[in-house]
Amino acid sequence: MRTALLLLLALALVAIPGSLLPQRPVAPIRVSDWKEANPAVADLYEALGLFDVYGSPWFAAVYLLLTVSLIGCIVPRIAVYLRSVRQPPARTPKRLDRLPASATGTTTLSADAALGGAEEWLRSKRFRVRRDGDSVAAERGYLREFGNILFHLSFALMLVGVAWNTMLHYKGEVVIVEGQAFSNNLTQYDDFTAGAAFRPANLQPFTIWVDSFIAKFETGDVQRGAARVFEANVRIAHGAGEPEQAMIEVNHPLVVDGTQVHLIGHGYAPVVTVTDPNGDVAFSGPVVFLPQDGNFTSLGVIKAPDARPNYLGFEGFFLPTAIVDEQGPRSVFPDALAPELFVNVWTGPPRDETGRPESVYSLTKDGLEQMRTPEGNVVTFRIAPGQAIDLPDGSSLSFDDWRRWTKLQVSDEPGLWLVITSVGLAVAGMLLSLYIRPRRLWVRVVEGPDGPRVEAGGLDRADSSTGLDEDVTGLAAAAGVLDATEQHCDAAVVDEEEDA
Repeated sequence: MRTALLLLLALALVAIPGSLLPQRPVAPIRVSDWKEANPAVADLYEALGLFDVYGSPWFAAVYLLLTVSLIGCIVPRIAVYLRSVRQPPARTPKRLDRLPASATGTTTLSADAALGGAEEWLRSKRFRVRRDGDSVAAERGYLREFGNILFHLSFALMLVGVAWNTMLHYKGEVVIVEGQAFSNNLTQYDDFTAGAAFRPANLQPFTIWVDSFIAKFETGDVQRGAARVFEANVRIAHGAGEPEQAMIEVNHPLVVDGTQVHLIGHGYAPVVTVTDPNGDVAFSGPVVFLPQDGNFTSLGVIKAPDARPNYLGFEGFFLPTAIVDEQGPRSVFPDALAPELFVNVWTGPPRDETGRPESVYSLTKDGLEQMRTPEGNVVTFRIAPGQAIDLPDGSSLSFDDWRRWTKLQVSDEPGLWLVITSVGLAVAGMLLSLYIRPRRLWVRVVEGPDGPRVEAGGLDRADSSTGLDEDVTGLAAAAGVLDATEQHCDAAVVDEEEDA
């Protein structure tokens, strides 16, 4: 147990870097920024695995040693406990008056009747009883040690569950615009993390269509703009099966073949069409804009790499409820009551296809310059749904409509059930170890000059227990003692009890 406690302390210590430094599995961009800001120690930290502490070999080593140590503690204790359960209660000590609580008195019953009454009373109190000649021994509270073992065993099971979950779990995020669909395939995720033992074949085959997303906000004076309803009306198809209607709400995930689908975000996607100077449609469709504040002022870019003769890029804001005042363009309400786009235009020579991934939320401006009017002014404009803007180079942009997008998190935590079950068992074990009172009681009937005399005594095997005196007195009364004389002893347990 001492080794297990030391390893538990070591596990807490080695986890500290994971709290102080950015971790690559959850924040790869922050790791890159930190390494650029601290080049002197970046390589050393990388070699030590400090940017992925919980996946490092040394963290796993401490973790596994702790598990082995706990099992090494628990297994011998289980064997000792099973032997104690199979054994009958300890024999009656010779000197009951030396126990922490004892009582004596003359019984009105015969010796056999007195022992029978005491045995019946003990059984009614759920004691295990052992009768030997002129005495009865009883014990209860075996569940206390069972609870203690259960608590430690649950902790070991929890470590196993966490390891299982860490190795096989996966979590992916995807943004879906109303009217579009998503299939549970690696290539369709915007962001994806998984355990070391995960394989793409572990993904359950299903497809989700987002038919509509409903968002409602408070319009009254109190808590104006506060969220009231977020619902995604979807259809779900299992493998090649027929689609079924379903709904996903915040904190009410959709469970598909054991995989959980959570609703974790939403926003707006303006539907635009870009026409190049040749009259060809260079881009058409919804573009995801990312919210920047509580009123859903949203930032986004529109890219038309196929425009000719020049590349066209648009950078701007979508304002759901737009106004322009002394603070500039801004949104004053999160719902789309008066939506508008505020746009800057960038242009430059066509770019070669490199196959290198590029963020859809930012515009790479290398080789580009802002479009200007013949007078030399930078081209900026505001546009509402249903309007189109002709640009100085002969191209145009039309704001056709807007839709909502929703961000779904798809995850599978195969070991989570074991972790949750272990926590529940640990709580149950702790309650048993805290509230079960292991107690031993004995009663002996000896012949005296005034008739059979009863000696009763008791011993608690746990601190802070109460009611021992009452049980001893009750045991004596059950043996026919009308006026028991109570005695107390603050000394240690008698030698005979230790031998027992």
